[in-house]
Amino acid sequence: MKRVFLIVLDSVGIGEMPDAAAYGDEGSNTLAAAASSRCFSMPNMQSLGLFNIDGVSCRPAARSPKGAFARMKEASKGKDTTIGHWEIAGIHSATPLPTYPNGFPPEVLQEFSRRTGRGVLCNKPYSGTEVIRDYGQEHLRTGKLIVYTSADSVFQVAAHEDLVPVKELYHDCEIAREILTGQYSVGRVIARPFTGTYPHYVRTVRRHDFSLQPPAVTMLDQLSEAGKTVLAVGKIRDIFAGRGITEFTRTTGNDDGIAKTIELTKRDFCGLCFVNLVDFDMLYGHRNDVEGYAKGLTKVDEAVPALMEHLGEDDLLMFTADHGCDPSTPSTDHSREYTPWVIAGPRVKAGANLGTLPTFADIGATILDAFHVKQQITGTSRLQQIVG
Repeated sequence: MKRVFLIVLDSVGIGEMPDAAAYGDEGSNTLAAAASSRCFSMPNMQSLGLFNIDGVSCRPAARSPKGAFARMKEASKGKDTTIGHWEIAGIHSATPLPTYPNGFPPEVLQEFSRRTGRGVLCNKPYSGTEVIRDYGQEHLRTGKLIVYTSADSVFQVAAHEDLVPVKELYHDCEIAREILTGQYSVGRVIARPFTGTYPHYVRTVRRHDFSLQPPAVTMLDQLSEAGKTVLAVGKIRDIFAGRGITEFTRTTGNDDGIAKTIELTKRDFCGLCFVNLVDFDMLYGHRNDVEGYAKGLTKVDEAVPALMEHLGEDDLLMFTADHGCDPSTPSTDHSREYTPWVIAGPRVKAGANLGTLPTFADIGATILDAFHVKQQITGTSRLQQIVG
């Protein structure tokens, strides 16, 4: 193959995994929740085989699907962005990253305050929009940073751009990243700048993630070492701490990410374009916005013809996800779900149903095989089942 475009529809799970109850996610089905909205329409993905995937019944299956498809099981322990993307790239995480449902321990916050020169507010699991509403005034009055977490393995720092310049906030998050190692190794430290006045504070697009270094070799490492181009679109660079990436472009949301990916399909290169579309998770799943989720999926579907228009004979277009985030359940957190894998391209075997695969890492293994790179990661290549 010459080019592979791998698009992660962040949090678009397709139904609870067998161990979902252990994570508090019994009954979760993100795709079905979005499909319950009258705003949901995905005829292009339907034609590729999205609704032919094992266990997917929220819309009719295509009679003659044009793509190949599979249901992916997460082998790692967890249900967060970092673990999910790492597994796609070939890392099996046997233990979940640490979470802090009761806030971070005093020794972490004391060291953070000492090194940043600022105090800390909140230190609880919180909604990102609600935390700036509830603590924004005190933050502006005292100069203290708003530190909060969620059910995920994250240390989030919110600050008003008029008080704490974005460059300073990023530096504070780099300090937190240095502190949060060993037993405190959270998956991501996230800078959350905001603007506005009370009660109308607004988070800006200058969010930035500071991730752990992947603990083992990844598909990205292997591709770049083999001389292949590895383009990262959206927060992919942050998730992999920049490792194995030859070029990156940031995005302001799904629409921007789709537009930039379409432009990259027109570019001549040999390698992988790895894309994350974050709005499903950040704007819709975590806010229990079923209609927004449905509209977002509809927009992606509308872009499928443009994404496929410039695919060459030796190109592949893949869609998958990293976890679920069912917008219809009482929870606003991620959900432990199967994910889809839909593959399109001129050489794809139409209607190839790969069934239920044991790990997201089969995606990474397949991509390495497509470029004849000897595999050093977990997972099994499915290339021969996909390409004719």
